[in-house]
Amino acid sequence: MTATDGPRAIAINVGANTNLPGVRGPIYPDGRFEYLPIPEREPTRESVPTYADLDARLGFDVPERFLDLPVHLDPAFAEYPLCSTYTYGDEHGVKAGPLSKLDPGDVLYFYATLDLHGDPEAAVDWVVPGWGAYLIGEFRVEEVVTGEAYEGLAADARERFATNAHVRRDPFDAKVLVAGSDESELYDRAVPLSAPSGGTDANDLVTTLSNDSGRGPWWRRRLWFDADATVRLGRHVATHRS
Repeated sequence: MTATDGPRAIAINVGANTNLPGVRGPIYPDGRFEYLPIPEREPTRESVPTYADLDARLGFDVPERFLDLPVHLDPAFAEYPLCSTYTYGDEHGVKAGPLSKLDPGDVLYFYATLDLHGDPEAAVDWVVPGWGAYLIGEFRVEEVVTGEAYEGLAADARERFATNAHVRRDPFDAKVLVAGSDESELYDRAVPLSAPSGGTDANDLVTTLSNDSGRGPWWRRRLWFDADATVRLGRHVATHRS
């Protein structure tokens, strides 16, 4: 890849999986999907929504055994149930460090592993049988604040992050907070990162465009895109979703 001046991008894995809470969100044969957050595992300053609260607003049934669990609504998308802003926080240094280097105008992509719900024979050709990794949304970065800097902000400057899941934790634990502009969105159709041959098989968006972090299964890693790759990825996403 040849870097050029311009926005860069990072893609990070989010959402429910077979470890937390033990189920993935669904993708349907036509490429539509449901974003399902992970459970909230830390104490919070106030009550937070549960999977039961989401269940009434989603198009599929959350397994009954999870309904009483509180959810960690992060990332938050303005168009998602019980959310009103685009914010993301992270307490892990391995991701917080690169995220803290994003500039306004850069792109933060979110991807999740999703299980096919429905007839595989009726699925479009890019939906992976079984499970696969897919881009589900993006932030056009408007503001990035380290956790340390956030705690020194005046009350009015903190307001845009007030409902972020890490801000609701007691104690606050984010090492970085990211706010997306109004150009951010939760997609209506997923964009595949896995090849149709299987979830563990990365497609060209990963193998050709990204410079990933290199350790562990690729579908759990941070994927980095330089300026040239970001332009190409953005074009692919737009074409795929048109």
